[in-house]
Amino acid sequence: MIIESSDRVSRLSWFKRFPIPRNFKVTPESRIEKGRTWPAPAYAKRVKAFEIYRYDPDSGGNPHLDTFHVDVDDCGPMVLDALFWIKNKVDSTLAFRRSCREGVCGSCAMNMDGTNWLACTRFISDMGTNATIYPLANLRIIKDLVPDLTHIFAQYAAIEPWLHSKTPEPEKERLQSPEDRSQLDGYYECILCFCCTSGCPSHWWNGNRFLGPAALLQAWRWLTDSRDEAKGKRLDALEDPFRLYRCHTILNCTRTCPKGLNPGKAIAEIKKAIVEREK
Repeated sequence: MIIESSDRVSRLSWFKRFPIPRNFKVTPESRIEKGRTWPAPAYAKRVKAFEIYRYDPDSGGNPHLDTFHVDVDDCGPMVLDALFWIKNKVDSTLAFRRSCREGVCGSCAMNMDGTNWLACTRFISDMGTNATIYPLANLRIIKDLVPDLTHIFAQYAAIEPWLHSKTPEPEKERLQSPEDRSQLDGYYECILCFCCTSGCPSHWWNGNRFLGPAALLQAWRWLTDSRDEAKGKRLDALEDPFRLYRCHTILNCTRTCPKGLNPGKAIAEIKKAIVEREK
């Protein structure tokens, strides 16, 4: 199912984690071990089990899965509420990012039951019997559910996400017709949660050179902005076998966007614009 609005959650049943054969030559320190189990309070009537990925680089140990039994009557309805409950009442060392709690900042993006989403907009009731929570895939982990976003923010900066203009600045704002403004719909709403980039197989394989769906969607947001005057320069920077053309239209990005955007369409529009300027 392709998500069409931010109030819908993907109902696709993916593997929570792909099984790795024992002869796959995975280094021993990368194997996820079974961690500690934390029981529910004695007074709890409705309990939900959460299996949460834990990793502390300072400990020198392997990553492990801790199981927390949460009293869902004692916390809010969202997965982020359950994480707060665990941190405040069970294990204060649990690390995760959060900020707005309204699906606007993108800070709490993580992998829940095999799907990248925002913890603040994912209902606990939508999770499996034993809910599993991992950090975003394909990123170095700083601690627990906190991935290192340095590389993908550098890729975002590479597309120069600001207005380029050669004409003198007006006394007030740069005017734009309602029709031109409507061309930005479906692109400006991106919150840079990077659920799409984390879920993109092409970025798994070529993440050092392929910009990924989040950065490319933002690139098209500026290419389609009628106020921007650097379209040729932007297309020149993107016309590269790896920066743009490693996209194979798998559309994991579109399926997992919590804002209901379509990065795959944005990438196709960039390719189309490159072809049309060569005619």
